[in-house]
Amino acid sequence: MTDTSTNMRTKLPITCFILEIILIILFGTLVQYDYETDARAWHNKTHFDFENDFYYRYPSFQDVHVMIFIGFGFLMTFLQRYGFSSVGFNFLIAAFSLQWATLMQGFFHGMHGGKIHVGVESMINADFCTGSVLISFGAVLGKTSPIQLLVMAMFEVTLFAINEFILLSLLGARDAGGSMTIHTFGAYFGLMVTRILYRPNLDKSKHRNCSVYHSDLFAMIGTLYLWMFWPSFNSAITAHGDDQHRTALNTYYSLAACTMSTYAMSALTAHDGKLDMVHIQNAALAGGVAAGTAGEMMLTPYGSMIVGFLAGIISVLGFKYLTPFLEEKLKIQDTCGIHNLHGMPGVLGAIVGAVTASLATVEVYGGGLRDVFPDVASNKIDASYQGSMQAVSLAVTLGVALLGGLIVGLILKLPVFGTPPDAACFEDSVYWEVPGEDLNHDGQLTVVRIDETEKLNSPMAQ
Repeated sequence: MTDTSTNMRTKLPITCFILEIILIILFGTLVQYDYETDARAWHNKTHFDFENDFYYRYPSFQDVHVMIFIGFGFLMTFLQRYGFSSVGFNFLIAAFSLQWATLMQGFFHGMHGGKIHVGVESMINADFCTGSVLISFGAVLGKTSPIQLLVMAMFEVTLFAINEFILLSLLGARDAGGSMTIHTFGAYFGLMVTRILYRPNLDKSKHRNCSVYHSDLFAMIGTLYLWMFWPSFNSAITAHGDDQHRTALNTYYSLAACTMSTYAMSALTAHDGKLDMVHIQNAALAGGVAAGTAGEMMLTPYGSMIVGFLAGIISVLGFKYLTPFLEEKLKIQDTCGIHNLHGMPGVLGAIVGAVTASLATVEVYGGGLRDVFPDVASNKIDASYQGSMQAVSLAVTLGVALLGGLIVGLILKLPVFGTPPDAACFEDSVYWEVPGEDLNHDGQLTVVRIDETEKLNSPMAQ
């Protein structure tokens, strides 16, 4: 049972209906099919159907989509009493964010004749933006209401599109897999939001801020989906041919090396040498994050393995030592440890990308330099300048994320959003109908027992 502050009977329906009606109006006014999606435009010229970009990009889109809805959703089910919310709120936020991202990204780099053109590539980019929002969700998991999450998503998607435009269009940075635009931005935005929403009395819910055997098993489902499909995520929008092939391969080896170092560090940092499932669920994925920026570059297979190897090490060390420090000293309550999976590996990936870009030469890339670094290939800039712009892009991302998170966090502190009380955090029953269970006004769990006679006389029993 919920109190009046967390009751979603009118708040959530009004919020969802208003947001979706606005989206429908904006889509009706501004959005139209792109050339390869529109029936008349496509058939005005002679084409073979297999030339349509759908057949090149849609398999990657499917993989990214699975990562967003299953991978991220189930990765956050580790909390023992927050499984409904982890998967369910992930579903809600993603559904809203991909629509809003289509508009925001379209405003900045998808307008043609006053219209936003959409197709399979815009679907992938919208999912990328959504992924950044879900990363931030991990920092505030269990401590926020669905309305707070929708408001956070609305502002974050907008800031994401602005930051992406600055990096990719104004600074000319390369970031195919989103180490900077997706992971670093989402992580530090979320960390700032959770810092502003700091709860000094969160100890009242400490007994629920942990996992049980079956919840960790569910979380591993998310890990394995993310791990398997991460090569598609990093290569989804790279140029066809060798670029896409190389990005997938670099990510593939980075993830494998990362997993090895994760298992090693997990056992090494435990006093009894036992593996920690938190490390395996999260740190084993850091190699995909770290390979994001340089994945399309000539990083080489062994270079990718070094990057993944280092990512696994710093991620495990972050979970073991840095997360407790951040909470105790800086009052950053990072529920999912996004700083260790997305923040630090994202920064590592950005640095690797800057170094690799500064070393790009025609001798190494040949004609492929035009795909990866077109401005360097056309002699508008040299490789060292490209590398410096990559580094500047990292600084810009951190600045936009931290400042944006600060402002949005202050907005989310307003008492109108139905935030859960300190004693009822990490608890599904605040916002969900949980079979056989309820929360009383004091935030205590009550088990509803059904009389055996009533159970036998129920329609299902008969």
